[in-house]
This record gives sequence, C-alpha cells and structure tokens, in this order.
Amino acid sequence: MPDYPRVLSIQSHVVYGYVGNKSATFPLQLLGFEVDSINSVQLSNHTGYKVFKGQVLNEKDLDDLTEGLAANSLDTSYSHLLTGYVGNSLFLKTIEKFVSSLKTKNPNLIYVCDPVLGDDGELYVPEDLVPIFKNAIIPLADIITPNQFELEILSEIKVDTLEKTLQAIDSLHNKGCKTVVMSSATYSDPNTLTTLASHADGNSRKRVMIEIPKLKARFTGTGDLFSALFLAWMSKTSDISAALENTVSTIYAIISKTMQFYEDAGNDFDPKLLELKLIQSKEEIENPKVLFKSKTL
Repeated sequence: MPDYPRVLSIQSHVVYGYVGNKSATFPLQLLGFEVDSINSVQLSNHTGYKVFKGQVLNEKDLDDLTEGLAANSLDTSYSHLLTGYVGNSLFLKTIEKFVSSLKTKNPNLIYVCDPVLGDDGELYVPEDLVPIFKNAIIPLADIITPNQFELEILSEIKVDTLEKTLQAIDSLHNKGCKTVVMSSATYSDPNTLTTLASHADGNSRKRVMIEIPKLKARFTGTGDLFSALFLAWMSKTSDISAALENTVSTIYAIISKTMQFYEDAGNDFDPKLLELKLIQSKEEIENPKVLFKSKTL
C-alpha cells in the first residue's frame, strides 16, 4: 500500500461546476487520498444547462492512457479504482479488461463502481451497456452504488418496497459483489429518501438503512459525490454503518448549504445556483457531523 491511499477515478468531467471527477476529486483529497483522473467525457458544463459542448474519450484513448501507466509500473500504485459515467459499450469493455489487469497485479485493490445508467425511470446510456454491467462489471466490483432505478435495471426486480430492495441487492451479491449500496430511493413517502448498504460475508448479511428528508430541489453530481465519500469512509472505518452515516450526513450538509445559497439568490431558476458548494463545505467534508444514524435491518 502507498503512504497515502491512491484512487484512479474514471468518470465524466466538466469545466464548470461539479459532476463526475470534479465532484469526486476535492472531497477525496480532503480526506487524505491521492487522486488521479481519467475523464470519460469532458464537457463545458453538465447537461442540465441549455447548451453543453465537449469531447468523448474512446476506448483507444483509454487503452493509450492505461498502457502508459503500465509501461511505467504506475498502475501498481493504486489502492482504489473508482468508475462512474461511461457512454458506450466498447469503453466499458476496456474498463473491464483494465480492472482485471489491476486486480491481477494487486489483489488488494478495491474497485468501487457507480453504475451510471439513469434515474427516474429513464436510461441515460445505450441499452447495450446493461448486460456488460450485469455479467462482467458487477462480479469484478468490490463495492457498487446504484440508485433505485439502476438497482432495478441490474437486478430485474421492481424496487418499490424495502423487501424488494433487499431481494434486488441480494441478486447483486449473488453475482459476486460483496458490498452493495443503494444511494437513494423513494418509496410511498415522496418527502423521504432512503439509502441502504449491505455487506455479504458468505451467507451472512450486514444491512443498514438511513432515511432523510428530501429537499425541494434537484442537484447534479450528488451520485458521484456519494460514491467518492463512501469509498473514503469505508477505507477509513471498514464498517458500512459508519461509512453510510458519514457519507449521507456529509452530502446532506453540502446540499443544505447549496440550497441556502440558492434561496439567498431568490430561488431564481438557474442551474449555476444549484451547483454543489463543495469548496464552501470543506469543514463538513473533513469532519462530518453525523446528522443521521443508521438502522440495522
């Protein structure tokens, strides 16, 4: 292991705002991680703005970068690999090959996968990515962090109750992923968000859940932030309960601060006003106050 844990993060990047690598890097650095980034896409801003422009990294570009790391034996430096948004199947298959190579060289590598597929019943990516996630990526992942819709897609189970959520999570455990975290779900109460983490050790399960009030705004980049924070706190605590409490409490503090900035600006609908206030939340990231305690299931 390096003196400081080192994360290679492969996900999207924006010039302005906080999505993907921009959302993950600063919090990870504050929590003591070296962070190296590969940008699967590079956009001027996130897609919630009226215009966005940029470039897409292809599988050959990814191969070039990872081969360069390998040629200098730099790929053995990583304690963690974090992946997020991927836009096409060839790129995802290249990630699969790269993960396998990293794990061969370093069996202690922790792979955290945020399977960015969609939300609110809508796929954001081509459908041909889904079977690759199901059959190749999930078995390689040590931790996977789907939202409610993504958990449904990956498990083929309608996740609308706690019981069905646990069934869906078990289906991912059965594919080989030891820690599954549903980052957010809404059941019968539209004003409450539920997050749930499950760790499998053979046939035994440790499962914890947190419910939080839903704020009346839509924030971009929170899923990327969630995965990065959970990676960090699992590394620090090795306990899904503590990791989930610190992750959820940090995110709630950040979005509450973001919401306050938005309200102070007069609630004027402008996506700039809802960009996550990460820099302003430095203290909350470094020393989270546990606002929500987990419940063991």
